[in-house]
Amino acid sequence: MSSVAQDVLPIFILILFGWSLVRLKILKADIGDGLGDFVFRVAVPMLMFRTIANADFHGASPFRLWIAYFAGVAVAWTLGQIIATRFFGRDQRIGVLAGLSGAFANNVFIGLPLVDRTVGPDGIVAMSILLAVHLPLMMIAGTVAMERAEQKTTGRPSEGILAVSRQVGANLIRNPLIIGLMAGLVLQIIGLKMPQMLDGIVGQVAGMAAPAALISLGMTLTKYGMAGNVRIASVMTAIKLVVMPATVWLVATMLGLSPQWTAALVLTSSVPTGINAWLIASRFGVGQGLAASIITQSTAIGVISVSLWALLLL
Repeated sequence: MSSVAQDVLPIFILILFGWSLVRLKILKADIGDGLGDFVFRVAVPMLMFRTIANADFHGASPFRLWIAYFAGVAVAWTLGQIIATRFFGRDQRIGVLAGLSGAFANNVFIGLPLVDRTVGPDGIVAMSILLAVHLPLMMIAGTVAMERAEQKTTGRPSEGILAVSRQVGANLIRNPLIIGLMAGLVLQIIGLKMPQMLDGIVGQVAGMAAPAALISLGMTLTKYGMAGNVRIASVMTAIKLVVMPATVWLVATMLGLSPQWTAALVLTSSVPTGINAWLIASRFGVGQGLAASIITQSTAIGVISVSLWALLLL
């Protein structure tokens, strides 16, 4: 347990450190937004680029990895949406948002640092393969589902799945994370190695991704609260931290994924809800409080659940 704690606790201590910087008025919350931009637009794309470019995939197929992870997404999303609408009596829009919040892991800001510390290079390769499709699929699916729920709830004409997909797709093409992944994939395919000096520079920038991501996340969390949504947020948090990783572990085991890839997928699926759930809520102007509550609560409890999953896997 002590070795697991040494790997997991620093992740959440850095989040707490970032949160404390704002609460103690040492730094302003807006600085956390700027740091988060650096992480998302520069440091993590550099990390993905370098990881993919230098990775040895040993001919491994990504499809079993994707199936295992998105099976967990499907179960968590469906269960969360059913519970929100049928047991808590919320409308379809809140149902979609609740399901999305229970299935949208914070893979970039918490998952990557966690897998890097606990699993190592093989885990980062698995994460890179997952992230190549995770953000596009989740953002398109979340936006389309919210569009349809909006139409059913308010009667507003839908923009249509093609229009929504086109809009989200255009944004994703310009997404720095996707650009970094694709650039690394190009080097991987043509077999070109970066010059040693350039690789060293990229490596130094990429090395900033994990601590900067965690500190910026902690600073950003000062904006969120839990008022009025404790019960439903608690259920969605349980789905996110327990049901989703359990499903991923079961399917990954059935599909025969390697222990390293299984550990990477289960651990990243066990991390708290990502801020993208709140971004989708903000876009549609509904459920921002619920999304914020789930993000805050899952992050607060995540240190315990992630530690338990790491103890079981490693």
